[in-house]
Amino acid sequence: MHPIKHFVTITKHRHKVIGHCRRAGIFWQGLLHDLSKYSPAEFFRGAKYYQGNQSPNVQERKEHGYSAAWLHHKGRNRHHFEYWTDYHPAERRILPVKMPLRYVIEMFCDRVAASKIYRGAAYTDQDPLEYFAHGKAMRTIHPETSAFLEQLLTMLAERGEAETFAYIRSYLRSHNTY
Repeated sequence: MHPIKHFVTITKHRHKVIGHCRRAGIFWQGLLHDLSKYSPAEFFRGAKYYQGNQSPNVQERKEHGYSAAWLHHKGRNRHHFEYWTDYHPAERRILPVKMPLRYVIEMFCDRVAASKIYRGAAYTDQDPLEYFAHGKAMRTIHPETSAFLEQLLTMLAERGEAETFAYIRSYLRSHNTY
């Protein structure tokens, strides 16, 4: 059990996301980012399965076949594409739903911050795109949401943070969706 290390990691991550959200033009949304990680349902599992180089949810899944902390988290945090699924009456199954623009931006900020925390000094602006590409075939996400997130991650990899965050701020001022 590593409660202090886990607390430090999730707090450092959250502060990075807040900074990225500020740069993206959604500061207030960033302030609310991942508060559920401090709830007992998520925090104590995170401390128990803490490893420091990846999400504790990975280890919890290995041991139990699922992560109760992740199930709690994704159901309360709209910046996760897994939150955006719903029953489609014509298809008679659960399908991904297109995410609102502001939450895709927060998801981008979250992915960049997570890459920085877990990669540490080895981080490059290509890391979030590589992580996204690695799991793309297995991901159940709305195609337009996936394409827009990939566009932002590609811009980050090719043009860097300053240009990408400037683009996001400009895009948010002139668009309601993607």
